[in-house]
Amino acid sequence: MNTRVRLSDVARLANVSSATASRALSNPDLLHPDTLLRIQEAVNKLGYVPHGMARALASRRTHTIGLVVPTLDHAIFSQFTQTLQATLAESGYALLITSHEYKAAIELSGARALIARGVDALVFVGTQRTRALTDLLEQTKIPNIATWSVDRTGTIPSVGFDNEAASARLTAHLLKLRHRHFGVISGVTHYNDRARARVDGIRECLRQAGLTLPAANVVEQPFTYAGGRAGLRTLCALSPRPTAVICGNDLLAIGALFECQAIGLSVPRDLSITGFDNSELASHVSPGLTTANVPARELGMRSAQTVLDLLAGEALQTPIELPIELVVRGSTDVAPS
Repeated sequence: MNTRVRLSDVARLANVSSATASRALSNPDLLHPDTLLRIQEAVNKLGYVPHGMARALASRRTHTIGLVVPTLDHAIFSQFTQTLQATLAESGYALLITSHEYKAAIELSGARALIARGVDALVFVGTQRTRALTDLLEQTKIPNIATWSVDRTGTIPSVGFDNEAASARLTAHLLKLRHRHFGVISGVTHYNDRARARVDGIRECLRQAGLTLPAANVVEQPFTYAGGRAGLRTLCALSPRPTAVICGNDLLAIGALFECQAIGLSVPRDLSITGFDNSELASHVSPGLTTANVPARELGMRSAQTVLDLLAGEALQTPIELPIELVVRGSTDVAPS
């Protein structure tokens, strides 16, 4: 027996036509408040849920947005995703998520799957795209934006921040503390424009100070505590050993702190360490971690608003760039003499 509540059942209970009941769900502002209230009470009493496919066919919208994110393992991405979802929900949109672990082929298949499920728009992390992904987006003409980076060419609507400038600011802080021997523990830069930009910012800041960053002083590791520990061991084997280590995110930096404690290096007396993100743990480790504050929640909110504006046909300001603040804590100090 089919017990599904239909729109006609709602209309009958509210004593209105089916067309009026439908209008209450799609354009409630067009109805008299008393009529709308009766229909809403009928919906609640009967437990009516609109048939998504029927509404999608009528409006050519599914009221779903697809998010293609590198990973959900990191708290910084989880904060971004939670705020993105909550902001979209306020406008009646649901969020579908796929992750690709920095693999281009998986990103492409994830985007294709979301498009096949009828999402109204896509949100990507980063501006780097393969030709196959670009072709897919052009062929389907699906609205999409990039986040966590800014596209200054205006090719892609973007909401993010200047990763290169932020890492240069961390480097300048260490230069003021008279450091001259630097090491870098970066995330894997393959298919990660943010990681590459952060390394570029360090190199450029050092170049302007008359210093170079040897290739051996840049170590790529997965964005994990273990990666930070392994990277620190590699850098400590260099001669001369760096007096300052700049890490691609807080996970790497905190891993490096753990390794320093394990091998008997004092931070910041022997070695200064910086992170990137300003994760919750950064203020609780000892010493507290000097880092760059990424406004992940604001980024999620602004990204949601931008997608909604795009779907409404509004002209977009590209790029929308959020500020990054330097957070100085106890993990950095004057270079050892």
